[in-house]
This record gives sequence, structure tokens and C-alpha cells, in this order.
Amino acid sequence: MASCSTDIVLLHSSDLHVDDDPHQGPYGQDGTTGLRLVLNAAKAHHADYVLLVGDIFDSNRQSAAIIEQCVALLNDVARPVIVLPGNHDPLTPDSVWRRGGLNQLAHVHIIGVTDDLTVRFRAHDLEIWGHPHVDYSNMVPLRDPLPRSARWHVTLAHGHYEDDGVPPLRPSWLISNAEIEATRADYLALGHWNRAAAVGTGTTVPAYYSGSPDLAKTVNLVRLRADGVVEVRRQSLDWD
Repeated sequence: MASCSTDIVLLHSSDLHVDDDPHQGPYGQDGTTGLRLVLNAAKAHHADYVLLVGDIFDSNRQSAAIIEQCVALLNDVARPVIVLPGNHDPLTPDSVWRRGGLNQLAHVHIIGVTDDLTVRFRAHDLEIWGHPHVDYSNMVPLRDPLPRSARWHVTLAHGHYEDDGVPPLRPSWLISNAEIEATRADYLALGHWNRAAAVGTGTTVPAYYSGSPDLAKTVNLVRLRADGVVEVRRQSLDWD
């Protein structure tokens, strides 16, 4: 892996909703399609890290067979994958993240399972942190922001953004402008929306939803440049 004096490429996606019920998931017979497309994009664009920001699974009620397929896909990606469990796949006792071998892959970091709130990569002087959903109750995704302790500081959050002063449309998992700015992150990777969007004031923290692979049909490619500049662009997924 390159040193912290080189650019770092992050691939950010969320809301893949892997499901082994062809009538429930968005991809029909092959419920792993979203995950496969995202991981293929990571390889094609030489991403150093993959960020999967919640609702990777549509629910915790997944069969051993589909979990095995996901283990195989993740095993093949051959680069660090950082997972933040969301409101569809929270860290309940029966969580999909606690069974089937997903938590046994050395390069897959499941926040709240294999790692605490923070995953650190010393080779790139990079820290990635977030609060996982641990049950189906309300929570504040950006509570208690982590102080910076590395050159690059990336935050993950799965929740619903509301512009400050606007009455919330949804009562749960809310994210505000003030909370975004308080992270002081070089990049805030968001999940929970199926559409891709930049949110917040854009003053100091670049905050983006990636959208879901089936609806947005893109991922976010984030380049942390050695000169300190952060570049974000949407990259189309290869559906062929």
C-alpha cells in the first residue's frame, strides 16, 4: 500500500439491500447484484478503500446461502472494506454481520463488530469512524464527533439529512448542518437515501450521499489528494 504522501482513492456506496427473496430485493433473482457491481467498480477504478455505509442487507433475515455468496464476493475484492451497519441491518444479536463468516474476513472491517467506532490505516495516516445502528430504535448518527488523530479523517453516517430550520419530514436518525460541520471530516460518507446528493452547507465538510446502486446507478469516487484537496465525482456502474 502506498504511503500517506500519495493520493488515496475511496469508493463510497450504500443501500445495496442484498436480499435472497426475489420479490423483496431490488435486483430480482440475484440479490447480490448491487454488491457485485460496487466491488467490481472498486477493482476497475483501483480504489484503495471501499466504504459501505449502511443497509448493505435488506434485513437480518438472510439465508446462509446468500451470506456465503457475499463472503465470496468480499473475499475476492482484495482491498479493505469498511462497513457501517444501517437501520435495515443493525447489530442485533441475530445480525447478519455476526454469522456466516462476514466477520472473519481480515480485510473487512465491520464497525461495531470487528472494530469499535474507528478503523485506522497507518500506512495512509487515515482514520474512518462512525456510529453503527445497533437496533431498530432512533439514534443520532453524528453524535459525539471523534477528534482528529490522523492526517485524513473520514466519517460514516447512516441517517436522514434535514436542512437546519426545516421541520423534519422523518423523526428518526436525523443529521443536521451543525452536526456535519462538527465532524470536521475531510469527507462525510452518508447512507440512507436512494438518490445521490451533496448535502450540508459545503463550508468545510464535503458531505455526500452515494445513493443506491439500483436507483442512482453510480458510486462516489473520492480522491484524497496528497496536496490536501478532496475531489468527489459520481462514477457510473457497469450493468452489462
